[in-house]
Amino acid sequence: MPDRNNPEQRQSVDEQPMLGPRPLAARKGRGAVSNLQGRYEVNGREEFDDGWERDEEGAASIRTVVTDEVAKSILSRNSSPDVPFNVSLNPYRGCEHGCIYCFARPSHSYLGLSPGLDFESRLFAKVNAAELLRRELAKPGYVPEHIAIGVNTDAYQPCERELRLTRAVLEVLKECQHPVGLITKSSLIERDIDLIAPMAEKSQACAAITLTTLDPAISRTLEPRAAAPARRLRTIRTLTEAGIPVSVSVAPIIPFVTEPEIERILEAAHDAGAIGAHYTVLRLPWEVNPLFQEWLQAHFPDRAQRVMNRIRDLRGGKDYDSDFSKRMQGEGIWSDLIRQRFTKAVDRLGMGEFRGRFGRLDGSQFRKPLVVPPAPGKGAARTNGQLDLF
Repeated sequence: MPDRNNPEQRQSVDEQPMLGPRPLAARKGRGAVSNLQGRYEVNGREEFDDGWERDEEGAASIRTVVTDEVAKSILSRNSSPDVPFNVSLNPYRGCEHGCIYCFARPSHSYLGLSPGLDFESRLFAKVNAAELLRRELAKPGYVPEHIAIGVNTDAYQPCERELRLTRAVLEVLKECQHPVGLITKSSLIERDIDLIAPMAEKSQACAAITLTTLDPAISRTLEPRAAAPARRLRTIRTLTEAGIPVSVSVAPIIPFVTEPEIERILEAAHDAGAIGAHYTVLRLPWEVNPLFQEWLQAHFPDRAQRVMNRIRDLRGGKDYDSDFSKRMQGEGIWSDLIRQRFTKAVDRLGMGEFRGRFGRLDGSQFRKPLVVPPAPGKGAARTNGQLDLF
């Protein structure tokens, strides 16, 4: 090692380049490009490249870990005027699809984990979801209203293939003839057509497929472990042919990335059988903002500043505005332009009649579950209601 006290060696030391943070680079199969620190972490940290680790391939390999969670409650209620449902159910926390725009990413901060790579690789499965739902529906004062499944994180993400928590929840809802709306970007929903189709026949079920882009190259970086756009279109067709009403969620619309495709996405979804459509513009709450900007720099450095400038135009000069009247569609001239383009395309295709997709579900046939599991430490399962005589 050169000695600074030696005049002959001092110059070689001073000429060596200073090392700093490692340049942002995309990781194969992951949406986030960093493990950004959550806002509730006590100790700050900053990545620094000391020159010892340069194995980029090794750094890109992150294993997904799913941890069982015994949840205390399963239904979430909201009173947001811009959300078309009041009750939602999420069998999982975190989502392996890795969508960089996911507004649920900041929720991982409550767990002391990063909203970045941790959100899409360190998942939690609510293994008692179906039991909790049974107990909730059996309560004497329970009043049925449609439940939206897959709002915060996708209920059909890859681990559902083995864990089958979403299917168990649907079995309870079908038994109770309870209305349900499913939101997903996964073809795995086709597995549960045997449950969803009979409910749809009674106006107790509908589905919404999120279709952000038709470009498979953009989709691979934007939502790396979700179904490819062509596969989602096939899912819309498969569900439609099974008699399940399907709408398409063009969300989020990202200026200069997915925004040019609005009309083409709607046309493709309509051709596949979708009878309704809705959209939101990109939202950047909390840690989603820096994570998305990192993604932009890694994948679209040539247009990153242009994208952010347009986002600020949509948000009154800010990166994000959480006001209920603005957060879903933005404000200003560019928001109006997107709304007009979307509305004209929907009306031209005849997809406007299904805008109230959840409001049309029927809860009048609801019946309480026959068997109710006990609360922890409260004895054996009980039968709800009067037993049959014969």
